[in-house]
Parts: sequence; C-alpha cells; structure tokens
Amino acid sequence: MPERAAETSHAFVLGLWRLADPKVSLASFASMLLGASLAGSTVSISWPWLALTVFGIFALEVAKNASGEIFDYDSGADLGVADEDRSPFSGGKRVLVDELLTRRQTTVIAAAGYILGAAAGFIIALWREPQVLWIGLLGVACAYFYHAPPFKLSYRGWGELAVGVCYGPLICLGTYLVQTRDLRSEVILVSLPLGLLIAAFLWVNEFPDEAADRAANKRTLVVRLGRPHAARVFAAMQAIAFATVALLPLSGLPKTVWLGGIAVVPAAFAAGRLLRNPNTTREIIPAQIATLAAFVLYSLGVSVGALL
Repeated sequence: MPERAAETSHAFVLGLWRLADPKVSLASFASMLLGASLAGSTVSISWPWLALTVFGIFALEVAKNASGEIFDYDSGADLGVADEDRSPFSGGKRVLVDELLTRRQTTVIAAAGYILGAAAGFIIALWREPQVLWIGLLGVACAYFYHAPPFKLSYRGWGELAVGVCYGPLICLGTYLVQTRDLRSEVILVSLPLGLLIAAFLWVNEFPDEAADRAANKRTLVVRLGRPHAARVFAAMQAIAFATVALLPLSGLPKTVWLGGIAVVPAAFAAGRLLRNPNTTREIIPAQIATLAAFVLYSLGVSVGALL
C-alpha cells in the first residue's frame, strides 16, 4: 500500500511538472521580458507588480495546458500521435495518455490555474491599472477557447493567429501597461515580430502532429495546407518578422532594437531545415529547437537594445 501511494504521488508530481514545466512558458516569459524592458527604458520597474504579472500569466499557462489536455484527449488528437512522431515540443503534455494524472486531477489543476490567474488580473486592475482588465479577459478567453468549444480555435485554423496575438502584442502590452500605466503604439509594433516568431514556433510544432490532428479532425493550418506548402509559409513568416524588425526605427524606436536581428540566424536555419524535410519528425526537431531559440533571442536582443 505505501508503495502504491508513493507511485501515485510520483505520477502526480511528474504530471504537474509536465503542465508547469517552465520551458513550455518560454513564449510568455519572452513577451513579458520584452514588455518589462520597454517599460524599464522609461520608468522605474515596480518589482512587486511585475512579480504578480508573471505569476498570473504563468498560472494561466498551466491552466491552458491542463484544460487543453482534456479536450485533445477527448478528440483523440493526443492518442493518435505515433511514437516516431513524438518530440519534446509537440504531441501535448500527455498527462492523461501516460496516465500520470486522472481526469479529475487535471480538471482541478486547470480550474485552480484559471482562478489564480484571474485573481492576479483583478488585483492588478483594482489596485494598479484598470485598463489591464480587458487585456486579461481577452487572454483568458484565448487560453480556454484555444481548445474548448464552442470556438475550438486550434481545431478550426485560428489557433496560430490567437497565439501570435496573445504571445506578441497582448502579453507584451499588458506587462508594459502594468508598469507604465500607459499605452504606446511602439510597444505593439515591436511586439509584432515576436508574435510572428512565436506563432512560427507553434507552426513548426504542428508538423509532427499533422497525421494525428488530421485523423482527429483538428484542422490546424498545417493540416489544411499540407506539409510542403506549410513549410513555405513557415519560411515566409520568419522573413516577414525580420523585415518588420528592419523597419522598427522608422516608428521612432532606437536603432539598438536591431540587436533583435541576431535571431535571424536560428530562424534561417529552422526555415531551411523544414523546407528540406517537412515529413520526418527526427529531422524536424532541430528546426523546433532553432525556432524556439529565435523568439528567445529576439526578445533578449530587443530588450537589451531598449535598455541601452
């Protein structure tokens, strides 16, 4: 009996870790870093409010991952991923598929995450900046309805746009607003390339899942376009992102934001890799890693450039 309890406890901890693993939140961390750095170039950072912002968004990340697991399990999308198509960045968190968590545990984690994230947002809106409320409500809606009916954004070809908007302008602008209590169009402009690069990360992660998603009627854009066409669109997304970076100083931003251009190196590698072989997961994994590096380096580069 004690051994069974230990096994159950270990499975729960491992399942919770999969849902809360910080590497799955790198996209939101990159956007918050960019927003905070842009704010730090004009005002003194309020660390307690930044900490609450990070906590709230991280809680929503965990909630989104947990609720998404339930809907993807029920649709068969996660169950249909073949062993050879599993990668560290796609195929879901598999907490239900691998029986690490029960459905009830996953539901409780999702509910707790949404409640904690919403509570953080309401505290910020009530005692710091009321305009954060509409950004937070839109973010929560995107997180939940990314998988959930009636919208099921990721199942209807809208998931990529939702990710680009939320992890680019929405989180970056929200973080900036909490610090400065002001809205600036330049923040949206500088976050657009980040949104594109993060959407590209989702895009490349959809390639290993394409067969399972197609079977589960999860109509991502990779499923709709087919892998060869989707690989070309992936490369175009990267090109548009860096063309936008080149034009940023025209909006009044300092030329030091061009430091974000260092991300073109891993982005170009990822595009070339995917164009050459969009069909074999083991060949796609290096492109996934490089695409992740691209959005992280963009955020770091522009953040440093903004603070110089």
